[in-house]
Amino acid sequence: MMKNPDIRMVLKRPVVTEKTTAMKEASNRYVFEVDIHANKRQIKKAVETMFSVKVEDVRTAVYRGKRSVVMNKAGRFDGFKPNWKKAYVTLRTGDSIDLFDVV
Repeated sequence: MMKNPDIRMVLKRPVVTEKTTAMKEASNRYVFEVDIHANKRQIKKAVETMFSVKVEDVRTAVYRGKRSVVMNKAGRFDGFKPNWKKAYVTLRTGDSIDLFDVV
């Protein structure tokens, strides 16, 4: 849990894909990549403050980092990409976020 986080540190970037665009149109739900230590209350406060909207629900999912292999002249290097967290934010009916201004 982050203690007294800056709201700009909680939300990293919006996730814009075909699936998230369909979710936005069908159920007014937006998807953001967030800090791994942020909780649902902090995510809700950050979205409401940054975009001047009312959040009804926040759901989160933590994804494990994928295995990464790099080959170069020095040889083979094995490693992992970092774990990351995604937040599904449902807004009140009538509210919306213009994601193309954010990206």
